[in-house]
Amino acid sequence: MILSALLTSVGINLGLCFLFFTLYSILRKQPGNVTVYGPRLIQDGRSQEETNAFNLERLLPTAGWVRRALEPTNEDILSNLGLDALVFIRVLVFSIRVFSFASVVGIFILLPVNYMGTEFEEFFDLPKKSLDSFSISNVNDGSNKLWIHFSAIYIFTAVVCYLLYCEHKYLSSKRIDHFYSSKPQPHEFTVLVSGVPVVPENSISETVESFFREYHSSTYLSHVVVHRTDKLKALMNDAEKLCKKLTRVKSGSISRQKSMRDGFLGMFGKKVDVVDHYEKKLEKLEDDMRLKQSLLAGEEVPAAFVSFRTRHGAAIATNIQQGIDPTQWLTEPAPEPQDVHWPFFTASFVRRWISNVVVFVAFVALIILYVIPVVLVQGLANLHQLETWFPFLKSILNIKVVSQVITGYLPSLIYQLFLMIVPPIMLLLSSMQGYISHSQIEKSACIKLLVFTIWNSFFANVLSGSALYRVNVFLEPKNIPRVLAAAVPAQASFFISYVVTSGWTGLSSEIFRLVPLIWNFVMKLFGKEDDKEFEVPPTPFCQEITSILFFGLLGTTYFFLSPLILPFLLVYFCLGYVIYRNQLLNVYAAKYETGGKFWPIVHNSTIFSLVLMHVIAIGIFGLKELPLASSLTIPLPILTVLFSIYCQRRFLANFKSYPTECLVNKDKADAREQNKSEFYAKLVVAYRDPAVSASRYARGISLEDPPLLRSNQG
Repeated sequence: MILSALLTSVGINLGLCFLFFTLYSILRKQPGNVTVYGPRLIQDGRSQEETNAFNLERLLPTAGWVRRALEPTNEDILSNLGLDALVFIRVLVFSIRVFSFASVVGIFILLPVNYMGTEFEEFFDLPKKSLDSFSISNVNDGSNKLWIHFSAIYIFTAVVCYLLYCEHKYLSSKRIDHFYSSKPQPHEFTVLVSGVPVVPENSISETVESFFREYHSSTYLSHVVVHRTDKLKALMNDAEKLCKKLTRVKSGSISRQKSMRDGFLGMFGKKVDVVDHYEKKLEKLEDDMRLKQSLLAGEEVPAAFVSFRTRHGAAIATNIQQGIDPTQWLTEPAPEPQDVHWPFFTASFVRRWISNVVVFVAFVALIILYVIPVVLVQGLANLHQLETWFPFLKSILNIKVVSQVITGYLPSLIYQLFLMIVPPIMLLLSSMQGYISHSQIEKSACIKLLVFTIWNSFFANVLSGSALYRVNVFLEPKNIPRVLAAAVPAQASFFISYVVTSGWTGLSSEIFRLVPLIWNFVMKLFGKEDDKEFEVPPTPFCQEITSILFFGLLGTTYFFLSPLILPFLLVYFCLGYVIYRNQLLNVYAAKYETGGKFWPIVHNSTIFSLVLMHVIAIGIFGLKELPLASSLTIPLPILTVLFSIYCQRRFLANFKSYPTECLVNKDKADAREQNKSEFYAKLVVAYRDPAVSASRYARGISLEDPPLLRSNQG
C-alpha cells in the first residue's frame, strides 16, 4: 500500500469521528427523554429537565463533557464506580504511558533510520512512497543501523516491565484500600459448598447444618441450600410477560380490545373481557408458582451457600479441605448475590463435562470458520488478487480513488463487521461451561475473545497460505521466528488501517451509541417503549479490554518493525481514555464487582506481546544477516518470563484472595459497629434463589412498580 491510500483511509475515519463527536456533543445537551446517552444520569435523577421550549444553544456542539469526564480523580472512581472501573481506566493509562515512550523512540529515531536505510534522494515525495520505506524492511542486510533497533528493543522491554511493575504495585494497594473502606458485603462472609454427601434419612439442609455446626461451631452462621427451580423460573417468566402486557393494556400504551376469545390463537372459544382474562391467567400462574414453591423441599441440590460470622472464618473454610474424601465438601468463594448464575447448579458432573467438550469443539470450529473472512479481507487488500477473482471489475479498480478506498479502508471495515458477532458468541459458549457467576462467565469469554482475536486478526492475517499451513508453522518451533519475521512486516499497512477503522471509528460510535439510539427510536415509533423497564447497560469489560489488549499487541510487535503505526495507536488510547471515563461515569453501571480480577489477563497479554516481539526480532535479525544481534536477543524473552513469574508471585496472589492480616483487621473493625446484627439478618437471606421468594402478580398491580421489583420485595 502506498502512503496516499493510507491517508485516504485516515481522512474517511477522521470525518466519521468528527461527525460522531459533534452529534454527541449536541445530543448530550438535549432534554433527558432520550435515554441512550446518559442512562446513569437519568436513573440518578441528574438529567436535565424535560422541556419543549426551543433553545438554540442546544444545537451548538460543546466539549464540556470532555472536561467533566476528566475531572474525577482515581479515588473518586474507586469509591463511586468500584475497583473494576479503576482497573479498566488504569489499563488505558498504562497503554498511554507505554506508547507515548514508544512513539517518541519510534518516530524520532527508528522511523528516520528505516527511511534512510537505502534511499536519500526522494525524501519529499512522501505520498508516492510505499509503507515499506518506513519499515525495517528498507534497511540494508547486515547494516550496522540494525543495532539501533536492537538497543530500542531492550530499552522498550525494560520500560514496559517497569511500568507494568508500577501498575501492579498501585492496583494492589488500591485493592487493599478499597477492601478496608468498603462496607461489609455478603460474599465476603459466604462460601459455596458443593459435593455435599447424601446421608440416609437426612435432607441436604440438615447434613450441611450438622457438619458446619460440628467443625465450624465458633464462626458458622447459616446456610441456604440450592434447589432445582427451572420449572418455577419458567412460570415466573410467563407471569412477568403477562403482567407487562396487562399493565400496558390498562395504561392505554397499546390499543385496548374490549373482548377476545379464550381459545386457540384468540380465534376460538367464548368471548371474554381482555383485562379479566389476563388477570385470571395471572392468578392461575400465581397459584401454580405457590404450589411449585411448596414442593421445592424435595428438590434439593447437593450444594449450599454457607455464611459465617467473620471473613476469616469464611477464608478458613475456603482454603482448607473439609472432608477426608477430597471429592466431597468442596468449597470455593461465593460470588456476590447479584452475580450468581443459577442454571448450572442443577447440572450433573457428566453434563458439565460434556458441555466443556462441546464448548471447546465449537470454539475451535469458530476459529477455523473465520479463516474465510480473513481470506476475503486479504483479497480486497491485494488489487492483483481481486482482479484475478473478479476480472470484470478491472476497469473500475484502475480508478485511483476507488483503488485507494478499497485497499486502504474497505478491508478493515468488512473484517470489523464480521467480528461484531463474535463477543455474544463467546459469552454464550462461556455460559455453557458450568460457571456459577456472571463475572466468571465474562472473564472466561474475555480470554476466549482475546485468543480468538490474536489468532484470527493477527496470525491469520500475517501468515499466508491455507489454514493447514498456519498450523504447520507452529508445529515446527525452530522456524517460527524466521516465518514471522518475513510475514509480519508485510501486513503493517493493513494493521494501520485496522487501527484507524476499528479503533478510532469504533470509539466514536461507542460514545454516540448508534445501535441503542436506533433501537430506542424504533421502539418509540411502534409504541413499545414500555415493553421493558428502564435499565442501565452493564459495563462491557469483556469486549473493550480485549480490544485494548489487541491494539497493545499490535503496537508492541510493530514497535521496531514499522513505527509509523505508533502515533495512530497513541491517538486511539488517548481517545479511549476520555471516552470510556465518560461512559463509565454517565452511561454504564457495573452489575457486579470482581475485585479487579481482569488485571491478571492484562498482565499475561502484555508479557505475551513482549515475548512475541522478541521472537520476531530474533528472526528479523537473522534474515537481515546480523546473527550476533539475533543471538543477543535470545536472553530477552527468558528475562521477560522470569519477570512475569516474579510479578505473579509478588502481586497476582492479592487479586485472588485477601490476606489473613486484612481479613482479621477488617473483622475487628466491623466488631465495633453497632448495626452488625442487622447485617447478619440480611446475610441469612442474601443467597436465597429469587425464584423461591413469594411473588404476587395478579393482585394489587401498581402501574408505577415494575413486576420484578414487586417479586423481589414479596
